Amino acid sequence: MSTDVEEPGEDRRKYEFRKVIEELQEYEGSGTQLVTIYIPEDRQIADVVAHVTQEHSEAANIKSKQTRTNVQDALTSIKDRLRYYDTYPPDNGMVIFSGAVDSGGGRTEMVTRTLESPPEPVQSFRYHCDSDFLTGPLEEMLMDKGLFGLIVLDRREANVGWLKGKRVEPVKSASSLVPGKQRKGGQSAQRFARLRLEAIDNFYQEVAEMANELFVPERHDLDGILVGGPSPTKDEFLDGDYLHHEIQDKVLGKFDVAYTDESGLHDLVDAADEALADQEVVKDKHQMEEFFENLNTGEEATYGFEQTRRNLIMGSVDRLLISEDLRSDVVVYECPNGHEEYEVVDSRHSTPDHECSECGEPAEVQEREDVIEHLMAIAEQRGTETKFISTDFEKGEQLLDAFGGVAGILRYSTGI
Repeated sequence: MSTDVEEPGEDRRKYEFRKVIEELQEYEGSGTQLVTIYIPEDRQIADVVAHVTQEHSEAANIKSKQTRTNVQDALTSIKDRLRYYDTYPPDNGMVIFSGAVDSGGGRTEMVTRTLESPPEPVQSFRYHCDSDFLTGPLEEMLMDKGLFGLIVLDRREANVGWLKGKRVEPVKSASSLVPGKQRKGGQSAQRFARLRLEAIDNFYQEVAEMANELFVPERHDLDGILVGGPSPTKDEFLDGDYLHHEIQDKVLGKFDVAYTDESGLHDLVDAADEALADQEVVKDKHQMEEFFENLNTGEEATYGFEQTRRNLIMGSVDRLLISEDLRSDVVVYECPNGHEEYEVVDSRHSTPDHECSECGEPAEVQEREDVIEHLMAIAEQRGTETKFISTDFEKGEQLLDAFGGVAGILRYSTGI
């Protein structure tokens, strides 16, 4: 059974925040009339109210009557929300969004959202008025932590990039001019060997310059550097002190990697499993490896909405695995004969008509909700841990594309 256990409810809270952020990003205002306020936990509510009151007064100078009215209405709505709080905001602070958003047909509607106690503390007070809500600082809070530099190289090519949380990001590449081991006619073996060593040295310097330009500015935030490639290339590169000394000191290890193109960066992360044991991407990979191992033996694995839901209700699911990129709703239908059926639909699409599979009668919609919320609610009732899986590696992509974004590792085989 996995030991990668997070604080209960942490994944759920992150998902709920991410969902609200995605909703806010869809909104657009006409002109600079969408107001965002970031409030740190040590900022007195009275000070915030005073600031909002001052902004409301200054908004009277806005020339456009519609923009002026919308901004002042948004500020009034924010002021009303602030009345629910005492001297200070909740732990980690809060963010309030308010404004008149386009609702189609030339109409607008007032939207106000309050996000309390974000995953990380709000660092400073910010008042922002624009045609979009300011969600960037919240998105940064939700990013998986960990920053590692990646270098893969052989004597033909090299790639450098980042491992940011769960994401591998290729950034720079280079190809070498190192000649093959066979010398051309007319050259002495000694001269050829010298020219070849010079070309190798020049290439290593080029790779180091690429890496230094990328990593040195971020050296204080770097958790480490991983270097991969065939032997003896990676050994020659590291032993030759080509890297900037502050970057060289950050090298966690060197790893055998067969490919040195962009795919080699992913291979490097796989090879550095132990060095990255505490990183989220490795935890995700371990979860999916365990799932596939159980699936291959035909036991203790479930996938797809229907099958996983039935196992969840039975209480047989140890860990519920959900793709981070899953965006679907579950629609509950009921026909005149009382048959109840579930259908998963794209969250962006309208609810489709449905015919009962048992009796053929038209079925009516009883409920529609986010499929992740639906499954997580059952999981919480049954004491099942929920894990969100990134799509930034092959098996994570397979969870979304081949298994509908939903799977589970079972406590025991159920035969379902």
